[in-house]
Amino acid sequence: MEIGVVGLGKMGGQIAEKLYQEKFKVFGYDQNSNLYKDSSFTFETVNDLDTLASKFTGRKVIWVMVPSGNPTNQTIIDLSERLNPGDVIIDGGNSYYKDSIENSIICQKKEIEFLDCGTSGGVWGLENGFCLTIGGNKKIYNELLDLFDCLSTEESKGGLYVGDSGSGHFVKMIHNGIEYGMMQSIAEGFAILKNKKKYSLNLSEISSNWRSGSVIQSWLIDLISEELKNDKDLSGYSSKVSDSGEGRWTIKESIDLSVPIPSIYASISERFNSKLEDSFSGKILSAMRRAFGGHKN
Repeated sequence: MEIGVVGLGKMGGQIAEKLYQEKFKVFGYDQNSNLYKDSSFTFETVNDLDTLASKFTGRKVIWVMVPSGNPTNQTIIDLSERLNPGDVIIDGGNSYYKDSIENSIICQKKEIEFLDCGTSGGVWGLENGFCLTIGGNKKIYNELLDLFDCLSTEESKGGLYVGDSGSGHFVKMIHNGIEYGMMQSIAEGFAILKNKKKYSLNLSEISSNWRSGSVIQSWLIDLISEELKNDKDLSGYSSKVSDSGEGRWTIKESIDLSVPIPSIYASISERFNSKLEDSFSGKILSAMRRAFGGHKN
């Protein structure tokens, strides 16, 4: 199968590389051509969307992995002008699900197929596979099952088809809202441990102990344990923690549906607050975000 990948950043590059390693014919494009020079990409890269489209010998399948909002929406418009009826665009980024519904309509008018795919796995996806939730036309999902099989984990082959257009990104949005709450709880717990000066607690040893047999054992605990092993004070991290949008969207959805989410709401409030004060809990959050997603803060 031939596939183009637009957006070769931390996750997009790994998606393209994983597909190439599994014998897909891959064409990659990123507007930042410096990525080509500084990377170890083994798949073919091109310099513009026109060249990308011209590389295909048959049906064009394009995976989009660029920042949410206008960058993604404009990329889909640009691609739709270069594709033919029956070609496929897959938005694998963190797009707002309502944008995905609109983008599916744009594509439908040109008889182009559109799938929205919530993609989780961070910078570990190349090695471990990605967690995928896919929305759109189920027939097209089934036609591209080899693609989703390749990218997903061994435990969830093919990812999970969840429903109509927008549903893949809706489920990913809620996933990330939950992630915010879990990370915040871990960060606050470690902040209490660090501030109990009476015991001079070794946070690296505690986190390592919690990795096995504990009720809260998780990948997040695994990641922060490794970070604390390397730097017990996390001195290399800022306490300022960014949010990428999904937490805010989750809160908006909870208001529309009248569903109380106090833990998730508090976690996004703390991310706003982190920009105002220096805190160890903020450094814990920053360390986790960099460990799983490669985020700078």
